[in-house]
Parts: sequence; C-alpha cells; structure tokens
Amino acid sequence: MNVWNIFAPVYERSMKSQQQIYEYIYSHTAQTVENKDVLELATGPGMIAKNIAYAAHSIVATDFAEKMILTAKKGDYPQNVTFEVADATQLQYADKSFDVVIIASALHIMPNPEKALQEIVRVLKDDGTLIAPNFIFNGRKNFWQHFLSFVGVKFAHEWTAKEYSDFLQQNGWKIVKSEIVKGRIDLIYVECKTL
Repeated sequence: MNVWNIFAPVYERSMKSQQQIYEYIYSHTAQTVENKDVLELATGPGMIAKNIAYAAHSIVATDFAEKMILTAKKGDYPQNVTFEVADATQLQYADKSFDVVIIASALHIMPNPEKALQEIVRVLKDDGTLIAPNFIFNGRKNFWQHFLSFVGVKFAHEWTAKEYSDFLQQNGWKIVKSEIVKGRIDLIYVECKTL
C-alpha cells in the first residue's frame, strides 16, 4: 500500500498518456451503470467515479490507500459520489448492496485477487454486473512495465488477455462483454455476470 500512498498526488497526471484507455472506460462503463447503485474498488484518485457519476444513481468509491481517498476528495466532485477507505478483500458492506461493482486495473496487483472476487459476489445484487477492466501483458515487458517496476509498482500477476479471461471464469464469472483497448500498456475491458 505504501507505494500507492506515495503516488496518490501524481497518479492522475501520470495517467494522461493513457487517456484513450480512460475515455473508453468512462464511456462504456457509464452505459452499464445508468441509474444504478455502484461500488468502485481501487478507485485511486477517483477518476472513473467522477467521470461516470452523471449516469449512476449513486457511487461508493473506495481504495485501500488512505492518501488516494484524500486525493480523490480534493476539489469539487458530484454529490452522488462518496469516497471511503476500504479493503477489497474484506468489504464492510452488506450482502447484495450494489447493482454494479467496478474494479479497474487492480486485480493484477493483488496477491490474492480471488478474495476480492468472493467479496464482490457477496455485495453484488442478483443479476448484478462486475466491470473489471485490467492491464494485460504479452510476454516481454515494454518500457513502461520496466519503469513501473523500477519505481516500486509490483505486479502479482502478469496475465495475457486469455489468462485473465480464464482467471475470471475459473472464479465463477461469465464474461458478457470483452474488448482489448490498446495503450501504453494494453487493457482488456470486461463486463461479467456470476455463473
């Protein structure tokens, strides 16, 4: 968690070179969360929550790193967004509380992402949707992956698109939408339902 507290003040600026990926996430996610109660895990500085709030009924945006949440709360943000510190593997929310859960580009940095997926199943309403875009890797690391490793960002999993899809399916999810989005590090955008 320390590395994310350190990066909190500069995270959003550092993602500017991935703008096309974020624009894709904002537009596609907004369609799915329309008028829904949403939980976002690993929100970072709240970029996704702030950009899709216009479409959602409500968003609880959480992160494990307290400084990320402090950064997210700076400035103006939509009234239907609440920022909270939370551990994705031990959520404090009641069963079946949310229509949609978003966890973007975070499962690959978790040592035990299965625990987060179990908690998501618990807090998701019946027929709810998991939106889980994630960075993917294709063998050799590129410059940005080496740079992130150098500055302390560790990847617990370096899944290819197929490996990530298989991981979700092995953990009880049916992928209903999937698309690869090219970027500095490629991303696979996925929407899932429980099996």
